[in-house]
Amino acid sequence: MHSATPTTLLGLVLLGASAYAAAASTSAPRPNVVILLTDDQGTLDAGCYGSTDLKTPNIDRLASGGIRFTQAYAHTVCCPARAALFTGRHPQRGGVSHWTQGDRKGTDRPRINLALHEVTLAEVLKAAGYRTALFGKWHLGAKPGHGPLDQGFDTYFGHLSGFIDNYRHFFLHGRGFHDLYDGNEEIFRPEAYYPELLIERAGKFIEANKAAPFFMTVAFNLPHYPMQPGARFQDAYADLPMPRRAYARMISTMDEHIGRVLDKLDETGLRENTIVILMSDNGHSTENSAGIAVDDHNSGYPRGHYYLAHGGGGNTGPWAGQKATFLEGGIRVPAILRFPARLPRGQTRDQVVTIMDWFPTVLDLCGIKRDAGAPPLDGRSMGEVIADPKAPSAHEVLHFAWGNNWAVRRGDWKLIGTFDAKTNLVRPSLHHLAEPNPEVKDHAAEQPQTVRQLTALHDAWEKDVGPKPE
Repeated sequence: MHSATPTTLLGLVLLGASAYAAAASTSAPRPNVVILLTDDQGTLDAGCYGSTDLKTPNIDRLASGGIRFTQAYAHTVCCPARAALFTGRHPQRGGVSHWTQGDRKGTDRPRINLALHEVTLAEVLKAAGYRTALFGKWHLGAKPGHGPLDQGFDTYFGHLSGFIDNYRHFFLHGRGFHDLYDGNEEIFRPEAYYPELLIERAGKFIEANKAAPFFMTVAFNLPHYPMQPGARFQDAYADLPMPRRAYARMISTMDEHIGRVLDKLDETGLRENTIVILMSDNGHSTENSAGIAVDDHNSGYPRGHYYLAHGGGGNTGPWAGQKATFLEGGIRVPAILRFPARLPRGQTRDQVVTIMDWFPTVLDLCGIKRDAGAPPLDGRSMGEVIADPKAPSAHEVLHFAWGNNWAVRRGDWKLIGTFDAKTNLVRPSLHHLAEPNPEVKDHAAEQPQTVRQLTALHDAWEKDVGPKPE
C-alpha cells in the first residue's frame, strides 16, 4: 500500500484543477481507459468485498492495486445504469425511463432509445484523440442510427438487448430474437462461447492500439443469466447450495475473463498508465420462471427450456433487496478504480459515489476539459474522495427512478415511491439505513414530515430531469 497524507495526495491527483489539465496535456501521455462493466453482480459478490465462498482472484488483485468503494451506487436495472455511466447524467435526461428497444428488427416494444442529443463519454474521448470501443452489452436502444457506432464508439462487437444465450446468441424472452453484431452487421457464430468472443476481440483491440490512447468498455453478459459457466467452472462450487452454486460459477467465469483483460494490459506494458474501472450495473437477479413458454421458439430451444437465475444467489450482507428494487441490494454494487501511475493502491473509500461520477472523474484523470456548451453533468468528480478518505461525498441527496417507481435518499433516510396500478397512486415507504436490520422496517406512518420533505425533493428533481425531445 502506498501511503501519503490527504494533502499530498490532493496535490498529486489535482483532479479537476486547470493546473493538472495543463500538466497532463504537455508531459506524460494521456492514460488509456478501460471500463469493466459487470451485469447483475451483487453488492458483496467478490472476495475483496467479504464473500469468502467465492474465488475472485482477478477482481481481488484489481482492488489490491487500486481503490475499492464500499458505498457505490449504480441503478436498479440495466438500461438506466448504462445511460448514467456513458452520459454522466440521470438517464431520464436522455429519455431512458423504461426498457429500451432490444431487437434491431423492431419486434419488441417499447421503442425507446437513448436520445442522440446526449453526449457520451466515448464521444468526448474520441474528440480528444482516443480510439474507442465497446465489447458486449449496449442495451440503450437497437434502432438503426442509435447504436454504439452512432454515439462515439469506433468499434463495436456484442449484443444490443438485455442478454443473450451464450452459445446460440438469442435473446430468450418471449419468442426470442438473434442478437449478435459486429459493428452494424448481424453475424452468426453458433456454439461459440460469447464471453470468449468478447475477450478475444478486446485483446486484439488493446494490441492494435497500444501505441495511442484508447477507451475500451467490456460490458459483460456475466453473471447475468443464462447460467452457462465457462468450462473450468462447470463443476466448481459443488459444496455450495443452490442457487448460490450456479451463481458462483458465473462469478468465477466472469473473474477469469476480467483476468484476461488485466493480463493483456500487463503483457503490452500498459498497466501503469491505464485507468481501469470495475463496476456492476445493478444488484443480483432473483428472476425465475418456468423458462421458454412457447413452441417453435426462434432460438430452437424447446418449450420449458430453463434459462433464468434460479431465484437468486447473490450476497448483499446486511442489506435488503435485489435487482429491480431501490433497496440497497438492488442499487449498491461493487466498484473499483485502479490507476497505478497516479493513484493510491490497496485503499478503501466509504463515501457515497455513483455510476455517473465516472464520466467527470475520467476526464479529470485524462486532463480533458468539456466544451463550455456541453450539457451539465449530474455526476461529480471523485477527486477529493480519492485524495482524502475523510473528504465528504459530493452527493448529499441521491435520486433514482424507473418507470413509475422512484426513490430518494438523504442521509440515512430513503423514501421509495411504488406505483399502484389499481389505485393509480404512488405508495411511499420510508426506510432507514443505520438500523441493525437496515431498510426492513417501513417508517412512513411514524415519520410523516420526513416523507413530505423527501417527496418534495423527488418532485423537484423529477421536473428538472424530464426528457427533452430530440
